Amino acid sequence: MVTAITVGSATIDIIATIADTDIEQMKLTNQTASFLLMEPGRKVDADNIKTYLGGGGVNAAICLKRQGFETSSLVKVGQDVNAQSILAKLESEGIDRSFVCRDSEHATAVSLLIASHDHDAAIFTHRGANESLTHDDIPVDGFSGADLVYVAGLSNASADLFPEIVKRAHAAGAFVATNPGIRQLTSKTGAFFDSLKDVDLFICNKAEARALIPKLVERTGWDGGMAPALEDDAMILEIGGFRLGYSDYFARIHSLGPSYVGITDGSYGAHLSRDGEIAFQPVIETQVRGTTGAGDSFAATLSGALVRGASTMEALRLAALNSSSVVSHPDAHTGLLSAKELARRAS
Repeated sequence: MVTAITVGSATIDIIATIADTDIEQMKLTNQTASFLLMEPGRKVDADNIKTYLGGGGVNAAICLKRQGFETSSLVKVGQDVNAQSILAKLESEGIDRSFVCRDSEHATAVSLLIASHDHDAAIFTHRGANESLTHDDIPVDGFSGADLVYVAGLSNASADLFPEIVKRAHAAGAFVATNPGIRQLTSKTGAFFDSLKDVDLFICNKAEARALIPKLVERTGWDGGMAPALEDDAMILEIGGFRLGYSDYFARIHSLGPSYVGITDGSYGAHLSRDGEIAFQPVIETQVRGTTGAGDSFAATLSGALVRGASTMEALRLAALNSSSVVSHPDAHTGLLSAKELARRAS
C-alpha cells in the first residue's frame, strides 16, 4: 500500500450558482480580466446555494485516497460545528485524522463562492484556523514511511512553516510535491526558493509562475536573453520587462532543486518538465459547471501518478482526466475519480 500525507487548508465552501441573466459580467478589453457586478441593496436570485467541504489539504487527501493511497491529512480546524463536518467527511472517505489539529481561538475556515457566466467562481474567504499552524502541529516523525507528502497552499503564519514541513518530509525519504498559492509565492518568495532543494515537484498556474519571474531572475541571474524562437506566445512568461520562455523558466527552477516543474494554463493545457524534458497535455474538453478544486485535483493526481512510476506524459494525462471530471461538477469532490476509472478513461 502506498501512503500519502497532505498538508494544507480545510474549508467549508458555500457555493452560490447564479444564472448569467441575473448578474452582470464586465470584461476589460485591455486586460485579461473580468468582473461580476452586483448592485448594492439588491437581492440576486440564485439557482442554488449549497455547502460543500474543501480546502487544498482536504481536496488533495480525498483525491489521493480515491486513487488508492493510504492517506492522512495535516490540516487545522476550529472547535465548531464546521470542524465536525470536516472530520466527518474525512472519516467517511477513509482518511486518517490523527494529524488533524484543533484550534480553540480561531474558527474553521469558510469560503463563499459565486459562480456565474464562465463559472470561474469569485471567492470571499475567511481563512480562520488555516492561518494558525505552529511548529508543535508538525509531527516530529509523522512523515516517516510516507511515499508522498503533498503540500498545498498555506496562508500567513502557516506558510512560515513551509520550509520546515518540506525539510522534514524530504529527510523522511518521501517524494515531496507542492502546489502553493500566489499569496504564499509572492509574500514569502525567498524562503520558498531556499526550500526548493527539498522539493521533488513544484507546480503552479501560469499567473503564479509569471509573478515569480522578477525574484527568480534576481536569484538566478539575468543575461538579457529573449525567449527561444521555437516557443510560441502561449509558452512565454512576461512581466516587468522580463521575458522568459517556459524552457528558461523550467531550467531556473530545476537549478534550485526540483526534478519536476509544471505549469497549468486553464483552457490551454499544462506543461511538465522533468529535468528539462518538457511534455505537454492539452485540456480535455468538458462542460464546466465549476472550477473549485480543479487545481488541487490536477496537482494531486499528477503527484500520485509520478510516485507510482508513471511517465511525465502518462501522469499529465491522468491529471487532466481527473481535473476535467472535477470541473463538470460545482464542488471539488463529486467528480474525483477512482484509480480504476482513471485507468479506464486513459485507455
